[in-house]
Amino acid sequence: MKKICVISTSYRKQGNSDLLADEFIKGALEKGHEVEKIYLSNQTINFCRGCLHCQTSGTCIIKDDISEILEKMKTSDVLVFATPIYFYEMSGQMKTLLDRSNPLYASDYQFRDIYLIATAADDDITCMNRCIEGLNGWITCFEHAQLKGVMKGVDVDGFGEVKSKTGLLSLAYNMGKQV
Repeated sequence: MKKICVISTSYRKQGNSDLLADEFIKGALEKGHEVEKIYLSNQTINFCRGCLHCQTSGTCIIKDDISEILEKMKTSDVLVFATPIYFYEMSGQMKTLLDRSNPLYASDYQFRDIYLIATAADDDITCMNRCIEGLNGWITCFEHAQLKGVMKGVDVDGFGEVKSKTGLLSLAYNMGKQV
């Protein structure tokens, strides 16, 4: 059994990326894993100041919700990021979270496997390449971690439209079962 932390970075609960994250969770729970879902829409996460205080102390000097989120990330075996694609890149909320995760860099983090669930209005599957590249840049900083899977939900524009794309729902569910 693995401990999985799913981070929904969209501000639209029950939006397309969030719904695919829920399907991933269903598959992972069916397999017997422990899953916790974090909604960034419920969190206060300020921008990194670049002071690098966290490099010597292991904690961030900014007092917001990041410490609790980072602890959950640090103690999970698997991290799953769910994001809508905005202007061919990850959501700003996801980027801010990744920037603020600097205290994890020198820590004894537990996560090894990273998954990405992304949705876009564009129907060209390559529209997600910059997001994947950005996440891979973050993963590179964690020598024991690797990108294990990417769920590309393209051609879903309207709120909750992914519900009508049973193939995408099945792919997300199966990804969760295969963890």
